[in-house]
Amino acid sequence: MIKLGILDFDTSHVVEFTKRLNHKDIAEEQWVDGAEVVIGCPGESKLSPERIPGFKKTMEKLGVPLVDKPEDMIGKVDGMLIESVEGGVHYERAKPFLEASLPCFIDKPFTCGVADARKIVELADKKKTVIFSSSSLRYTPDLVKFVDDKEKGKIEGVLAYGPASLHERNPGLYHYGVHAAEILYTVMGPGCQRVTCTHEKDVDVATGQWKDGRVSEVRGIRPGGPYGFVAFTDKGVKHIALDTKLIYRELLKKIVEFFDKKKAPVDPAETVEMMGFIEAALKSGNNHGAGEKVPV
Repeated sequence: MIKLGILDFDTSHVVEFTKRLNHKDIAEEQWVDGAEVVIGCPGESKLSPERIPGFKKTMEKLGVPLVDKPEDMIGKVDGMLIESVEGGVHYERAKPFLEASLPCFIDKPFTCGVADARKIVELADKKKTVIFSSSSLRYTPDLVKFVDDKEKGKIEGVLAYGPASLHERNPGLYHYGVHAAEILYTVMGPGCQRVTCTHEKDVDVATGQWKDGRVSEVRGIRPGGPYGFVAFTDKGVKHIALDTKLIYRELLKKIVEFFDKKKAPVDPAETVEMMGFIEAALKSGNNHGAGEKVPV
């Protein structure tokens, strides 16, 4: 059994992941085998500090021992779940564990910029350990089924959509729009070079130009809405609405596989590029839709 620690209790993912991995207080169809949360640290938050006490109490009810300092988990776990809802703190939160050569799953958004994304990848490489980051939307069963379908045809473009509420500490699409961006990259793959973005009160529309000439976009909807995508292929156009019922279970299967095999299911270079896509979209949206090069 892989022993995991979990850090920063300002997101519901802390509780939802623990229930599924530890097989407690949740339907059996949601259980994930192979790893267990054995220790946690409530941590701190500038984005949602009010959420920590409630999730701390729930974690205690789930029987997870808690410590006051993140470093107190080192030596007691095989890997870490870095869960802060604020991407901008992920480098500092992951750093002591990467320095100790512990593999880390870093929840969305991976970072709030390419600079920190590079620093995390470089530190993991230096310490000969591994990292993995992903939105749970990447493993929605209907999305996986589409990507794996050998009859779908050649992908010529994608329109991915989803909620995109805003928060100044996770600017632009880094907050909830990251889910739609992950859907886009799951279908398109890496290779985006340039982004233009139209930012309005109720929507962000970020259009990316891939180096092979394909064009795709993310539509971030406010105040909210469903998830899904429209795929344009050489065999036609297909719209797929995404059901989120099993997304945590499916992501956790990949997380357990990651800690077991010590290999990220998503190449960190693609995750860095996706952070660059969002960074370029943010700059473009703040500059009246001017085109921005994707930093990688």
